[in-house]
Amino acid sequence: MNGILIANRDQVSRDQMANVFQQDGYQVEVADSVVNSLQGILDKSIQVVVLGGAFNESQVAKFVPLLKKCNRNLSIILISDEIPLDLLRSIRKEGIFYHALKPVEDESWDEIRQVVSCAFDNYHVQQGIGRKLFSRKTPVQDTVAGLTSLG
Repeated sequence: MNGILIANRDQVSRDQMANVFQQDGYQVEVADSVVNSLQGILDKSIQVVVLGGAFNESQVAKFVPLLKKCNRNLSIILISDEIPLDLLRSIRKEGIFYHALKPVEDESWDEIRQVVSCAFDNYHVQQGIGRKLFSRKTPVQDTVAGLTSLG
């Protein structure tokens, strides 16, 4: 199941985003802060976090690396009206997946929907890499299996 956490202090924005992503078939969890939903990040039932609202520069710059330590493949999408360029640069270095401006009209949700879809695709690819490396057959094993199936 594709789990998404929407963390935003503004309840109206939170509910609006939740409705959009529920319509897209995602398992949505909402909270006024990520701390309230940390268990979902740790047990990997949440793969994408959408952070929105007004940000305290020092808190966000410290918080993003902590989330990435909980789940290194977690995709973090930051949605804001305005954010200082220095803060945005430091957060990008810490590994956010995407930064978008807050949607103002219904049509502007398309960008956010595409980013969330891409974030889930990226997450699943990252999760599958380790399994593919160790479960993949060698070319010799494939050839032997193919020859024995002919006989």
